[in-house]
Amino acid sequence: MSEEKKELKKCGGKKKIMIAYGFIQLGSNLVSAIALAAIAFGFCSVKKQSKVFNSCVVEIVENGSSNAQAVRYCNGGN
Repeated sequence: MSEEKKELKKCGGKKKIMIAYGFIQLGSNLVSAIALAAIAFGFCSVKKQSKVFNSCVVEIVENGSSNAQAVRYCNGGN
């Protein structure tokens, strides 16, 4: 009888550890999901900035400048 109680106590401790491990695992998955969402939003702004830069270069080239001069101008050069 006393051996059965000892075994139950040992399982109870393992159960708490496994529950804690599960919560830690869920928390790390949540942090990963948030980080991936932040990276995705970062790529959206880079894509928008790229479109604006490309349209700037095209506009300057149409005005008669070379590609190198247009890129330099759109990067903030004179």
